[in-house]
Amino acid sequence: MDGSNGDRREAIPTPVSGNALPAPRLARTILLTALLGSTLLTTTDILSSGASPSAETAWLLLLPVILALQVLHSVPDSSRAPLPRKCLTLAAQVLLTYLPLLLFRTFWATMAACLAGSLLLLLPPRAAWPLFGLVGLSMVVPTALDGGPVVESIRLSQVSLLTGFVLYGLARLTALITQLHAVRGELVRRAVTAERLRFARDLHDLLGHSLSAITLKSELIHQLIPAHPARAVKEAGEVMSIAEQSLADVRRAASGFRDLSLRQEIKSARSMLDAAGITVWAKVELGPLSPHVDTALATTLREAVTNLLRHSDASHCRIEAVELDGVVRLLVENDGADAAHHDPSPYGGHGLGNLRERMTAVGGRLESGAWPGGTFRLLAEVPAQRPSSTARTGG
Repeated sequence: MDGSNGDRREAIPTPVSGNALPAPRLARTILLTALLGSTLLTTTDILSSGASPSAETAWLLLLPVILALQVLHSVPDSSRAPLPRKCLTLAAQVLLTYLPLLLFRTFWATMAACLAGSLLLLLPPRAAWPLFGLVGLSMVVPTALDGGPVVESIRLSQVSLLTGFVLYGLARLTALITQLHAVRGELVRRAVTAERLRFARDLHDLLGHSLSAITLKSELIHQLIPAHPARAVKEAGEVMSIAEQSLADVRRAASGFRDLSLRQEIKSARSMLDAAGITVWAKVELGPLSPHVDTALATTLREAVTNLLRHSDASHCRIEAVELDGVVRLLVENDGADAAHHDPSPYGGHGLGNLRERMTAVGGRLESGAWPGGTFRLLAEVPAQRPSSTARTGG
């Protein structure tokens, strides 16, 4: 690659923890502000009620405990906590909500809103909503103990339920925002992984074919130099062309754009196989194909020819690329296949798997395997998807 692109490094965003992102942090800040505002309102009511110093001291002792319980119930995934822990913390909040009512009466009613929100956060809906309503009805008791009017009881119940619902909504919103950012980070990681796999697959398909061709033609040049120097020079020129084309393909693969032509690949395959002394019979009857179908079939032919040269002792090869009833059919068949062949390289053995993925991506299928008599056959079929024209060409 040239210097302008070879030294370039694409910046990949590093996944950030959901707790450190601005949106979840802002949501938690809003939730904590609402909780502190609720407890501050209760504190103001109690301090202005003329309660005894002992009552005020009791409130100051209970305040951090209730606030800690509510924060614990409002954290994301609090509903997934073990059932014994949820029962224990809810029981503690129930006691700290109703027992102080005997001392503070209606001034303590705000704490019922926190309990109502905790019930919605921790319990299943079937149990949470009836208990939520029951907490609202229970706020009639403080007014009755103070001898207040019924209208005041209704107002207190409504305020408790509404505040509890708001606290529940803020806690759920915080959890959903945190989850959303976690999912987005996971999608980024998967996208980066998919792009790496695509690049590795393209390099395998490109360089495996090109390097096999260069190796084959280099061996042929070595044999031709003593007796046929003119032909050796011609083959050397083809090696240079293959190397230049490989470099161009790698550059396009790195940038994400790489369209191949099946007809061009058939010509290239014939040149390679002829150089290897393999007799080729080719049949091409195709109409115009869409770029992604053309590229998928061309890549399939590349891998098939590469495997033929590396893993067989073929003398004949048959290549068919025909279209019938709206289906493009690519057949590559050769003799001299070794059914017992196994590639011991830890980097080998992924070519056919890559091709199956490519065929599946364009709605096609791929079959390959050994046939009787030492024949190996690879068959790829994919629905024909035309760019515009429907004219047929033959060759």
